[in-house]
Amino acid sequence: MASSNLRVIPSYGLYGDQAAPAWTHSFSFEWIPQRSRPYQWLIQPHRHDAFLQVLCLTSGHVQTQIDDALIDAAAPCVLVIPSGHVHGFRFTPDTDGPVVTASQTSLESLAQAVFPELIATIRKPTVIGLVPDMRYVDQLMPLFLALEQEARTPSQGQVAAAMSLLLALMVQVLRLNGLDTDDTRSTHHSVTRQAKQIERFRRLVDERFRQAHTVAAYARDLGVSPGQLTRLCREVLDRSALQVINERVLHEAQRVLIYTTLPIKLLAAELGFEDDAYFSRFFRKHTGLTPKAFRARALQEMGRAAQP
Repeated sequence: MASSNLRVIPSYGLYGDQAAPAWTHSFSFEWIPQRSRPYQWLIQPHRHDAFLQVLCLTSGHVQTQIDDALIDAAAPCVLVIPSGHVHGFRFTPDTDGPVVTASQTSLESLAQAVFPELIATIRKPTVIGLVPDMRYVDQLMPLFLALEQEARTPSQGQVAAAMSLLLALMVQVLRLNGLDTDDTRSTHHSVTRQAKQIERFRRLVDERFRQAHTVAAYARDLGVSPGQLTRLCREVLDRSALQVINERVLHEAQRVLIYTTLPIKLLAAELGFEDDAYFSRFFRKHTGLTPKAFRARALQEMGRAAQP
């Protein structure tokens, strides 16, 4: 696909449809073959003035043009095409995967209200290669399928629900972008071997932090020594493996203390501590507060924030 002059690039709401006005508050969901097969899997360069598109290839291969860049990507991968960017696709006939098209203005307004840092991700063309061991990958398809369900069953609040799901989807894109440690000018995001190992470790921590608190336990499952795991964490994350584990335990402890009334003794047991006194010492060492004091202060601050 050769680069085309922007002045003659057609603008569509969806490829092959007349462009929708920029103020349109809508979204659509389809699977790649639905629109690409009738065009012999070739979508000529075009742009959407109002719409963001997010594609997730579950099979196949695509050669995509995004502005002046020509990128080859194989499944599994995620593509984000913001409004205003010229793009085209040449899919292989075995390609499949979901495509969501939505009003970018509406999505940015929602992001501005709850997570302004996400706007840069929404506005940046992105192609992310996925690997099974990457964190956040498992969250992608459930969000796409929930968006499909909203698109298939019109109901009250349909667009609001869809935009909320799309916001969650873009948060996962931001997180996946954060895994990229290869500082290149390419739009395509690769994951280094070290980053893959770190993500395997962090994924295990997410799964087992309630039972395993030692570096040795994770190192054994990863097939490395505790020293190797700690060196790897320091190189990639600038903190030790034990810090990663402790931070995950503390995050969960703080979440439960703030948003539930679970007794501290039961919380300690749930997080794998031998007794609540040991848990309290651990919590105070890392936060400067006992669990009881942390809960009281957090609830007090939330109460003040809720006052008009």
